[in-house]
Amino acid sequence: MKDYKLLNPLDYNLGKRVKIVEISNDHLGILKQRKSRIIMKDGLQIMEIVNQIRTVKPKIDISLIISGPLCSKTRKCLNDNRVGVVL
Repeated sequence: MKDYKLLNPLDYNLGKRVKIVEISNDHLGILKQRKSRIIMKDGLQIMEIVNQIRTVKPKIDISLIISGPLCSKTRKCLNDNRVGVVL
């Protein structure tokens, strides 16, 4: 993983365990480090995080930064909701 600036999730009204990083000034990333595949249930939780961030900063770009595989249905759902995926 690249060296991203870790942000405080409480600034976005999120739980302490959520890892939010700053990719650039107008681009945030949600960091998920796991070995197992991210499935649709995880994707729905990620979308809740994305929607919460967008209530605080509506114009910001958001990407999911993952280290493991991603289910094709989840990838489509994220793409449909303007969430990029960084492997």
